[in-house]
Amino acid sequence: MIQELKADLNGKGQKHCVIVSRFNEFITENLLKGALESFRMHGVREEDVTVVRVPGAYEMPVVVAKVAASKKYNSIVCLGAVIRGATAHFDFVAGESAKIGSIGVQHSIPVVFGVLTTDTIEQAIERAGTKAGNKGAEAAATAVEMVNLLSLL
Repeated sequence: MIQELKADLNGKGQKHCVIVSRFNEFITENLLKGALESFRMHGVREEDVTVVRVPGAYEMPVVVAKVAASKKYNSIVCLGAVIRGATAHFDFVAGESAKIGSIGVQHSIPVVFGVLTTDTIEQAIERAGTKAGNKGAEAAATAVEMVNLLSLL
């Protein structure tokens, strides 16, 4: 018989760190609100969530590495918004922020990538609580589920 492991979304007793970019704050604050509400809905106590603000998505990897090494949290959720402009800057920032996944693997901690990478401001707004839902809320739910899944392995 095939064994199937499936985690639930009960975050009771979990501790999470949310790293949020200040750049494009009009977007990232909505992502953060969605994440905090999602944690609450999944049983994570307010005092078990720490929010760390970084200047932008480019600065996230070093902070993720420091937080992961601290072993204080069950997961790290990264929230940001990188919106394509007329220069190659988007590619550099999006590429650098994507490195956070390897840090999670290195430290055996779920690191959830809730950084929007969009072509337009409108797309970012849609993903921060309007037509396309709130990707911050989805990232928090993913973090809760991944913590529970890793505990089953």
